[in-house]
Amino acid sequence: MEVSPLLSVLPCPSRTLDRGAGKRERYGKEVVAVKKRWISLLCALALTTGLCGAVEAGYPDITGDEWFVEAVEAVTEAGIMTGLEGGVFGPYEPVTRATVITVLWRLEGSPQTVIPDPFPDAEEDWYGPQAAWAKVTGVASGYEDGSFGGRDLVTKEQLACFLYRYAQYKEEALASGALGLFRDAEAISPWAEEAVRHAVGVGILKGNDQGTLEPQGIANRAALAAMLQRMQTPAVG
Repeated sequence: MEVSPLLSVLPCPSRTLDRGAGKRERYGKEVVAVKKRWISLLCALALTTGLCGAVEAGYPDITGDEWFVEAVEAVTEAGIMTGLEGGVFGPYEPVTRATVITVLWRLEGSPQTVIPDPFPDAEEDWYGPQAAWAKVTGVASGYEDGSFGGRDLVTKEQLACFLYRYAQYKEEALASGALGLFRDAEAISPWAEEAVRHAVGVGILKGNDQGTLEPQGIANRAALAAMLQRMQTPAVG
């Protein structure tokens, strides 16, 4: 309905206030819209510059320039790996046996397992359920004295053994990669050779820029994240 020209010039405090409020409301909505557009632009910039992993994962010790950023992002989003105390990821921190069985246990949906003869040193520890699952499935067998040794550090060839036994448990096709491609192939322990061959064959374990595997070297969390990501994205060919 049109308003009479006479009425339109008459002072009306309430209507003046209403118009002011309306303007403020519209202004507020415009500001929100602009902010949303900026956020979208920043997200797109992060994707194109390789910073997305660091931004989304939210780890202060990862800048976005590291080779393992995508792997960390993937395992974090999947809930397979989480941060350490202080909110950091700790990519260069060594991996323990407890950590390895925990990430594989999470891949299986964190099942609750009850067994009559659990590892005596793990039963009451934080990784007790994971150790029980690992023993039942054959992913971990423990040491000769019956213990699990959850806080023991894991070498790269030992990590390959864990992943090999996990593949057997999942009844996946096993591979036999060419170890002769690596300059330090002779450093692989005989008991780990089959597992390392599998890891190399399916593309889970790769050599470094020097053409070596460093099988006796301690695996760190960045390497574990990368191997887990590769497990979820099998090599083609």
